[in-house]
Amino acid sequence: MIGASMLWVGWFGFNGGSALGAGGGAGMALLVTHIAAATASLVWMGIEWMRFGRPSLVGIVTGMVAGLATVTPASGFIGVPGGLILGLAGGFGCYIAVDIIRGKLKIDDSLDVFAVHGVGGIIGSLLVAFLALPGFGGLGLADGVTPGSQFMVQLASVAITVAWTLVVSVIILMIAKAVAGLRVDDQTEVDGLDLAEHGERGYPGN
Repeated sequence: MIGASMLWVGWFGFNGGSALGAGGGAGMALLVTHIAAATASLVWMGIEWMRFGRPSLVGIVTGMVAGLATVTPASGFIGVPGGLILGLAGGFGCYIAVDIIRGKLKIDDSLDVFAVHGVGGIIGSLLVAFLALPGFGGLGLADGVTPGSQFMVQLASVAITVAWTLVVSVIILMIAKAVAGLRVDDQTEVDGLDLAEHGERGYPGN
């Protein structure tokens, strides 16, 4: 929880600091970042409460990260309503993504990185085309640009980023597999890497 708190506070520097100076834009980026993170945390907590009868600290923290990841692409262009909407969208969207990737597809996505950071970032990148409008408290779009046309630009950018990341990641993984391997043996997986690499368990109760 201490680490999660540090991450939340540090994210203010990440988003607000992108303005490269103190001012109204940086202040608004800080505010919407906080709102989105808090909203997504509450969304995640509420879903767990309804599904399992009680929330979990890990779930609340995961929701917080989902909100932070979702608002980041838009934080410099939206207002308070936009931050709230992105928190809601990120909380629900990333929870569903985690449920599908981990639960249904049985993919070992460590720390739910793609489901939270990837899906959250995509949601924020796409919705900024609409939430940047003055009606949502945003800064507005460039002259002559419609929300629809901006959405297509955002969609193309997301597609290019995903394609580039996929290709480069595959190349890196192929090199890593040839040099050091990507998996440890079955017994090491059972014992745990803490014991195999360091000779002690990181979590003595396990």
